[in-house]
Amino acid sequence: MAQYELRFRQVHLDFHTSPHIPNIGNRFRKDQWQEALRLGHVNSVTCFAKCHHGLSYHPTRVGTMHPHLTFDLLRAQFEASKEIDVNVPIYLSAGLDDVAAEAHPEWREMSVDGKYQGWAGSFVQPGFRMMCFMSPYLDFLCDQIREVVELFPDCNGIFLDIIHQGECCCKWCREYMETHGLSLDKQADRQTCANAALERYYRETTAAVRSKCPDMPVFHNSGHIPKGKHEILEYFSHLELESLPTGGWGYDHFPLSANYCRNLDADFLGMTGKFQTTWGEFGGYKHPNALRYECAAMLAFGAKCSIGDQLHPNGEMDPSTYRIMGEAYSEVERKEPWCREAANIADIGVLSSESEHHGSSRDNSADKGVGRILLEEHLLFDLIDRSMDLERYKLLILPDDIMVDDELQDRIQSFLDAGGKLMLTGRSGLTPDRKTFAFNIGAEYRGESEHQPDYLDAGLELAASFLDSPLVMYARSQKVRVTDGDTLAGIEVPYFNRTWRHYCSHQHAPNAEPSEFAAAVRKGNILYLAHPIFTIYAGFGAVAYRQYAANAIRLMLGDEASLMSNMPSTARVSLTHQEAEKRYVLHLLYANTIRRGDQIHFSDEGYVRDSAPLEVIEELLPLHDVTVQLNLLTTPTKATLEPQGTEIPLKTENGTVMLNLDSFTCHQMIALQYT
Repeated sequence: MAQYELRFRQVHLDFHTSPHIPNIGNRFRKDQWQEALRLGHVNSVTCFAKCHHGLSYHPTRVGTMHPHLTFDLLRAQFEASKEIDVNVPIYLSAGLDDVAAEAHPEWREMSVDGKYQGWAGSFVQPGFRMMCFMSPYLDFLCDQIREVVELFPDCNGIFLDIIHQGECCCKWCREYMETHGLSLDKQADRQTCANAALERYYRETTAAVRSKCPDMPVFHNSGHIPKGKHEILEYFSHLELESLPTGGWGYDHFPLSANYCRNLDADFLGMTGKFQTTWGEFGGYKHPNALRYECAAMLAFGAKCSIGDQLHPNGEMDPSTYRIMGEAYSEVERKEPWCREAANIADIGVLSSESEHHGSSRDNSADKGVGRILLEEHLLFDLIDRSMDLERYKLLILPDDIMVDDELQDRIQSFLDAGGKLMLTGRSGLTPDRKTFAFNIGAEYRGESEHQPDYLDAGLELAASFLDSPLVMYARSQKVRVTDGDTLAGIEVPYFNRTWRHYCSHQHAPNAEPSEFAAAVRKGNILYLAHPIFTIYAGFGAVAYRQYAANAIRLMLGDEASLMSNMPSTARVSLTHQEAEKRYVLHLLYANTIRRGDQIHFSDEGYVRDSAPLEVIEELLPLHDVTVQLNLLTTPTKATLEPQGTEIPLKTENGTVMLNLDSFTCHQMIALQYT
């Protein structure tokens, strides 16, 4: 991947503007544009060359300029920004183009049942049309890209959006399948064709972006950075992690994505939005405290910052948006020195389930569950794929559903031989034929349980602090009979599974008797949990599940954990190392998210979307009496609150560093200097 350093305070300025709206850009004024950027403390703004409607915002010989735009709006925005030292990456919609779809319907994606694909189900529904990258549309798109980089050779990169290719059956995809011996009626073959179209897209658009400047930055956006797909990274200069907490991603998506991307050889930013909901919400604003927290989280998890906005068709910047944005970005600006060239410190490597199951969605349940548990328990971790270095971690976790082939077995065995520890849950650790474990876990495998649910008898070491009774486990366990391992937890089975023939009460039958199989077994430096505990936690969120999993993790880490804290589960923590500055930086985060809103139908005509419940941040309440204990490779001699510059007491005992804060609000960095 090419190297490119991002700026910290960016705006992604959407401008998807209907051809039916008049007077485009008629209220754009250079001084008003510049004042808004200054008010927002913005130092990079992504501006539009072409939107999803397929319309261009500059004179074009290739595409179609917006019919109600009478001047070069992109040029005016570009020059106004550059004049005040604000970078300008340029946006082109790639996967969606209504103008091209209307002129060339044969270029559109078409499903196997002969239907056009896109964001609308029928011609009488509003929504953008999806284009096929195997069709001549790709040539048209590349011509548009080349035109933009010719017109703006000193722009700060190209942002290409909606990079997706379905199992298209248009004329060109059918020809490709026929030529390459693929069968249209086989789903796997259609997917092979789609993958080939995507590869063609990445290769040709990246070449177009760099047709004038070989170092031109480029990013291809598909709403999520897929884990484990290193083959596409050669086409990226950097990464942008689209993750709007109130727009469908939630507050847990970004930390997991960041915990993966910071192990890749690229600078990256987080991208939230100023909207209460998601993209395209004119007149929608989240509370300033939400943006303050979201930007602080980006810094804490190693990212630069980007906030999504949408410019009004008249071209006038919205003062409320940039005043709100400025509250967050003024803080980011002061914090930047403690966030540059900061390497993450992690005790635990989590082998991403998504990376082992390509094609899974951005919300992989096993990854989400393990991520939530580690974040809520303040355990330091990275999300990794099998190509990444295992040796730097003390504990490796394979969550719930990772089969171990020969290649992965060799890598993990080397990690174990070097003293590393391994935790397996659910089906993880089984060989691909699911007949045996790839490692000696101290038990033999007897298949999947016939009971759902069953009950966990967690035992003294692993049980939740408030339980001494069996705990219902909603997903099927794997049956393991202990041989030479240590049994740490047992399983109790129900009277029966719930069916029409026999059922009990409103849900499942209660526990009836102990099973012969173990729920948790340990042998040496390997711990196995028979339930897919992380998926169960992602689904139900019960504290008892989290404590059970966390107790197992801490049992394996022992006294090797780098950090311990008394902060509540809603707080977040990260630890970084700035080698050049000879300091560690501890990031403490806290905001109370509240579920607000509900699922309500507002328009039979479809004029507006139905509402849905959201996680909202409003008040930022101080967190009091915070203690943190750290075990670091180098003992610090001084601790300061940053960016305040206030020195705080630093106590060291037997190599453990102890810190105490009376209180902090939202985000506090603590710099730990050493000599």
